[in-house]
Amino acid sequence: MNKPELLMPAGNLEKLEYAVRYGADAVYFGVVDFSLRAMRKGSLITMENLKEAVDLAHSLGAKAYVTINIFAFNSDIELLKEALPKFKEANPDAFIVSDFGIFNILKENTNVPIHVSTQTNSLNYECVKFWKALGASRVILARELSIEDIAEIRRKVPDIELENFVHGAQCMSFSGRCLLSDYFTDGERGANHGNCYQPCRWSYELVSKDRDTARCEVVDTPRGSHIMSTKDLCLVKYLPELIKSGTNSLKIEGRTKSLYYVSAVAKVYRQAIDEAYENPDADMEKYYNELLKVGNRGYTTGFALGKHPSDGYSYDISSGLAGADFLFEFLGEEKDGFYKVKIKNKTNLNDEIEIISPSEQFMTKVLEIRDKDFVEIPLGNTNDEIYMKFATSPVEYKYALARTLGIKNPQKDKENVCS
Repeated sequence: MNKPELLMPAGNLEKLEYAVRYGADAVYFGVVDFSLRAMRKGSLITMENLKEAVDLAHSLGAKAYVTINIFAFNSDIELLKEALPKFKEANPDAFIVSDFGIFNILKENTNVPIHVSTQTNSLNYECVKFWKALGASRVILARELSIEDIAEIRRKVPDIELENFVHGAQCMSFSGRCLLSDYFTDGERGANHGNCYQPCRWSYELVSKDRDTARCEVVDTPRGSHIMSTKDLCLVKYLPELIKSGTNSLKIEGRTKSLYYVSAVAKVYRQAIDEAYENPDADMEKYYNELLKVGNRGYTTGFALGKHPSDGYSYDISSGLAGADFLFEFLGEEKDGFYKVKIKNKTNLNDEIEIISPSEQFMTKVLEIRDKDFVEIPLGNTNDEIYMKFATSPVEYKYALARTLGIKNPQKDKENVCS
């Protein structure tokens, strides 16, 4: 039984580096026009720096998988043919593919291994056998499978790699095949072309078909009216069972999530996988509690334990909750015991905080704050780049991050009555 890889999302080059330094064995990323989660703002991975991204992952000792997982129209096929030289030049460790046409083009024109996307709804061992016979080196199994199903697929098809999602946001449709975004935006925001509008997170009202004035919120007191918004997947408690199932890769969702999210989640799962592999009887509860500190919509086990749990939907909220606030990131500069930081949320003098880095995690206190001119100030405001001194400082400060202490839960029960 091999230890499965930890596969983290990389929305840009910076997140890629942090994901690997915080524990990822491999990263996956896409580019605009070919990926279901291509970021369209901020620091992007593009066709121009694709090779740089792959090379960066390799330089840090990690694998790099490039997603080309759109459902392709004829025009997309032509774009792919034009982009092939740059994809080949980047030479990633695998392409993640969902479309038969794209699969065929990559198989015929490159020697790069092909991973079959979860979008193909691979639910059974005969399906996995089919993809293996076609030439796939890995199948990313559908999220609708239980751990028992995964284990059976492994027994039936022992000579292909299997990958499973273990953490992150879930789509309310079957393995992500959804047309809601296309419908509500008249085709302008295609869910399967990397531009989902996420209408499943909206709050809805029920409207009388015959009388426009008879409006009513869709509620099931006290849960609210976000009738399609799923909770986030979290299987950290079941890592021993997943490892025993024979899966090769444990995947985290979140290419559009923050640098802090990617780093903190990678750190938790790195430690949890290592412990679960060495000790199948290990208590995973402490890792679950750590994951409460990052953004989530509430956690669920999805289909991993069999039937989807009745509380697997987040009926009363659509936006993420954060168990702890991300306060600031270290900018890799130290001066007379002060560390240059960039503030993400207001931080005050004498605040007690928690610092994490790839190799550390500890509580400390803000002793002094100075502005960019090194003048003493009482606090740091959002987006300020300032200097701080701490009661205990991180050794690996170049990649350190800071957050508030403890776990908060801002979610409150709501009761809406329709009249």
